[in-house]
Amino acid sequence: MIGIFDSGVGGLTVVRAILEEIPGYDIVYFGDTAHSPYGTKSSETVIGYTIKNIEFLLSQGAKVIVIACNTASSVATAEVLERFSVPIFEVITPAVELALQISRNFNFGVIGTRATVTSGIYEKKIMEKHPQAKVYSVACPLLVPLVEEGWMNKPETSMIVKKYLLPLKIRQIDTLILGCTHYPLLQKVIQRKIGRRVRLIDSSIGVSSSVKAFLAHNAEVKQQLGQNGNLMLFVSDVTDQFQKIAAMTLKTGVTLKCVKL
Repeated sequence: MIGIFDSGVGGLTVVRAILEEIPGYDIVYFGDTAHSPYGTKSSETVIGYTIKNIEFLLSQGAKVIVIACNTASSVATAEVLERFSVPIFEVITPAVELALQISRNFNFGVIGTRATVTSGIYEKKIMEKHPQAKVYSVACPLLVPLVEEGWMNKPETSMIVKKYLLPLKIRQIDTLILGCTHYPLLQKVIQRKIGRRVRLIDSSIGVSSSVKAFLAHNAEVKQQLGQNGNLMLFVSDVTDQFQKIAAMTLKTGVTLKCVKL
C-alpha cells in the first residue's frame, strides 16, 4: 500500500496523479484537516505532525510514504528519513527536476506557504543544479484557506491570485513552480493571471513520476504493495466542504473516515 498525507485536501492532487500514473495500487491517504494549514505553523510543530502522520499510515499497512505537502517536505524530510526505514518521497525535489527540464531561460518563480518560502528550499535545490538560475519566491498564505473553502472560482480569489503573482510577472519568469499541492486546484486562475507563456510546474506530477520510476527498479518493494485498486481516505476532522472538494478532485464518490491522532 502507498501511504500519502497532507495537511488537508491539497494532497488529493497527488493521489489523483498517482492513480493516473501507476493505476491499480492500493492507496491510503490521511488529510490532517484538524490542523490545516501547516504553512502557518512552526517547524517543530510541523515535524511533530509529520511523524504522527507517517506512523498512522504505517499502521494502516503502508510500505511507501509520500509527503504530499510542501511545508512538511521543506522542514521535516531530513528528520523522518532518519527516523523511518521505509521509502519516503517528498514533493519538492521532483518539482525542481521537472522545472529545470522545461525552463527556457532558468528564470523561475515559486509560490508557496510562508513556511515553505521562508525555508528557501526551492532556491537551494535549484541553485545546486543550476547556479546561474534566477529564483523569485512569493508566499501566498491566503490560497490554502481559499481552496479548503472551495472558493476556486470566486472573483475574490482571482483578485488575490493576481496580487500575489504581480511581483513574478514583473520579473518576467518563464516557469512557475506551484509550491503547494493545494495550488493545482487553482491552476486555471493562476495560469490566466501569470500569462500563457509561463509554464506551470505541478509537484504532484513530478512526485508520481518519481514513485513510478522507483517501483520500476525496486521489485522487492513493489511486491509488498497491494494492487487491488483500493483507496482508503482518512481525515482528522470531517467537513462537508472537504467531502465535496475530495469528490471533485478525484472525480468520483468518496467515503471519509475520521481518526484522531
